[in-house]
Amino acid sequence: MENRDGMVKNKLALFSSFVILCICMYLFFPFPNNVMLETRTTFMSFPIQDQEGYVSLGIIGSVLFIVALILLFIGMKKYQVRTILAVVLVYTFLPNLLITIYQETLASGIAAISYDNNGQCNFELMDQKMSGECNLVLHNRSNEAVSFELEFIDSFFMEDDVQMESLMNLAGPYRITIEANQKESIQIKELLDLSDVQRHIDGAESFGIHFHITENAQTRTL
Repeated sequence: MENRDGMVKNKLALFSSFVILCICMYLFFPFPNNVMLETRTTFMSFPIQDQEGYVSLGIIGSVLFIVALILLFIGMKKYQVRTILAVVLVYTFLPNLLITIYQETLASGIAAISYDNNGQCNFELMDQKMSGECNLVLHNRSNEAVSFELEFIDSFFMEDDVQMESLMNLAGPYRITIEANQKESIQIKELLDLSDVQRHIDGAESFGIHFHITENAQTRTL
């Protein structure tokens, strides 16, 4: 069996790479909120541009990530490309794995709620009213039932002051309870009165919807 030191060229470079990767993950760890919510352009887990422009911290994180990979390449004597690919894969999937482990062991209340980001809403205009229907799947990973209020958030790609998903809040907020260790499909269907809404869509379908969930004084954005 080959000695590990035979694969290592520079231990300091490898250690520095590890530290920088940990810093990068800490900067944009996707919990308790969805850090990519307002993002238009991304690199790995780093938001490069949102609706307000370029994200300085995201750009710095991207540069640090590339530096970490370069240091990793320098630190390895062989199998550099394989190692870099493995690290990229681990970096991509590790945060979600850590979140799942935390939610299934230590988390309680809304901290234990996970969302697959695959929710969708459909809207159809009917005179001065709007038929709205939203479907999403939430998973309570804790060993206790969790109750919370849900409030929809408009897409950040919409024009200013034009309401879409948030139209559902005209009939909300929605009180939801999910039993322990249960995944629940939630369907919300409402006939919405638009008489007091100045700017709204005339009908559309949206995917990857986002929302706030609130329990007591705690709020998460999913």
